[in-house]
Amino acid sequence: MQRITYRVKGSAQGAKRRISHLLRPSKRLLNTKSNIVSSTPTASGRFARTKKLAQVSSIALLSLPAQSLTTMNTKVPAYANVMMENTLTIAAVPGDSTYFATDGFQHGFGFDLVRTYADELGVDINLKAYANEEAALKALRSGDADMALTTASTKLKSQLNLSSINVSCGYDSSLTKNGLHPKVSWTFSSPNDPLSKKASYFLCDSIKLKNTQKLAAFYNQNLLKDAYSQDHFQKTLTEKLPDYQSSFEEQARNYNHDWELLVAMGYQESHLDANAVSPTGVRGLMMLTNNTAKAMGVSDRVDPYQSIGGGARYLEQMKADFADVPKTDRVWFALAGYNMGPNAVKSIQRKLRAQGIDDKSWANVYAYLADNKASNSRYGQAMHYVSNIRSYLESIKTQTV
Repeated sequence: MQRITYRVKGSAQGAKRRISHLLRPSKRLLNTKSNIVSSTPTASGRFARTKKLAQVSSIALLSLPAQSLTTMNTKVPAYANVMMENTLTIAAVPGDSTYFATDGFQHGFGFDLVRTYADELGVDINLKAYANEEAALKALRSGDADMALTTASTKLKSQLNLSSINVSCGYDSSLTKNGLHPKVSWTFSSPNDPLSKKASYFLCDSIKLKNTQKLAAFYNQNLLKDAYSQDHFQKTLTEKLPDYQSSFEEQARNYNHDWELLVAMGYQESHLDANAVSPTGVRGLMMLTNNTAKAMGVSDRVDPYQSIGGGARYLEQMKADFADVPKTDRVWFALAGYNMGPNAVKSIQRKLRAQGIDDKSWANVYAYLADNKASNSRYGQAMHYVSNIRSYLESIKTQTV
């Protein structure tokens, strides 16, 4: 499992908020687990890092003493540094097309791509958050990061003499049709650095490119872009959530969940309607079947507290069923299992393993669902279920509505 390290200058804002605070975007725009870091490295830090690189790097710098490296201002290739440290340090700007992290919940279109690249290199990720593109790119230029994940303009990158690769590898329409920024890019200090060259091969490989396009579909940002959806979502949270928020928070604590994730599930299931009933007989705020309700100890499906508790307990079981999946992806597997049953998801995993494909990557499972949804309607339902909840959760936390 990837280790994702956040360097912080302060604590994250608490997840527990009233809905009136939830709906003030100016207060929560950069509500990340990692607060903004300084982009200026210390001289002693540079010297220590250079000295270590000179001692262990295999790129002909072994013959140079550390002091001479500092004096000559010789730059060690980022790739050598990454492999030596076993860590890929990313300077990133939070956004709906790059990454999002709060309360231990890390995800995002750009983030998932970087994580897959780090997996291929066999290294961990150290993610640093910056308030804007210029700060992130300057951190890269100063050597405080190995690469940058931003939507910065070509002009800005040129002014700083940096090299970049668009993650779409020229297929910008695959991003724009999903409401993502067309110029999400990985930026490097030099186009000749092996880290940059390998990234180019990685992103532009035909198979990887198809998976990138499918990942963009999962992170579709259009769900709440139209006025009707925005108004309905905001009205529901404003009028209904205050009545149930304490129940969501308490049941989330009982079963170790993010309470806002349970809210997103409740909106997907019933639009937070405790009396909702479907034609198939599922009912209540979390739309539990009669069998699931009994198994989860729910005696009254229309009782909001019991319904939320039943859904939270079932989600906990789904997480346990996929405990071998890295934490960064486990929630998506759990939600897919919640929707279509864990055995159906595990069946897909077996098929991926048989093809030599990583079955613990949500991007790969989502790609399988997308490729086979025409032959199995449950696959399409699961795709929409998980991606909708992701969208609602992201909107609640970043307040894009």
